[in-house]
Amino acid sequence: MPIPLRPRLEIQRAPGALLLAHGIGVRYDLNVRRRQTIGEALGDVLRRQRLRHVIWALRDVNLRVERSDAVGIVGRNGAGKTTLMLALAGILTPDEGLVEARGKVSALLSLGAGFDPDLSGRENVELALAFMGVSRPTARSLLPRITKFADLGEFIDARLKTYSTGMRARLGFAVATCVDPEVLLIDEVLSTGDLTFRERSRDRIEELVHGAAAAVIVTHDLGYVVEACTRALWLDGGRVAAEGEPRAVVQAYLQASETVVRLAAQTTRMA
Repeated sequence: MPIPLRPRLEIQRAPGALLLAHGIGVRYDLNVRRRQTIGEALGDVLRRQRLRHVIWALRDVNLRVERSDAVGIVGRNGAGKTTLMLALAGILTPDEGLVEARGKVSALLSLGAGFDPDLSGRENVELALAFMGVSRPTARSLLPRITKFADLGEFIDARLKTYSTGMRARLGFAVATCVDPEVLLIDEVLSTGDLTFRERSRDRIEELVHGAAAAVIVTHDLGYVVEACTRALWLDGGRVAAEGEPRAVVQAYLQASETVVRLAAQTTRMA
């Protein structure tokens, strides 16, 4: 499936990795109660026997994010993309391997994460910046810039519970990118909001990357990965299926997806 391209921007790379993932693995333990026979139940009514199921959401994942990198993460739902981002952000500790952050990391992994719906936009901004280590005077100086980017106007003083999904997205993105992070982690946020916001957000990411920052972006927008990212990584079943030049990785992912759909259709016809 060909993907229309526009001329890609040449990015001057600066040496030095900002974020490293060394063979990381993340597992989830699921305890499923085993069905008991009547005899077993009568023999030990107080005993709870459970079967332990271990699911590896990630296994042996390596990733090197350098200055001026824009890495697009692709894969089907449940492939481990969000788990990878949580590990890179330091929110989740891997069961195997190691994540090294050598730069200031800012993560926007869900809309309005950490925001209090009963506080105003202004109060949420001040609180979020405080958690990011920004002083109160600096936070106040950043507020006009955040309000302008988020295009909230007088709504900055309204309670967050009155905001639309798009307004929350704009505010969250504005806060995450206002302090010029060295590494920006974004999970599916660029698909939210109106066209103007999406274009403005992508321009801001491009600006950061050209300023020798780096971005890791989870998205289903494969066209964006091809035209705007410097590298791509395809996760499949928690493992790296391919990594490298965006167009080649996206084409491999699409071909595999088409094969899965075709086999599923054949199985349905045979049933």
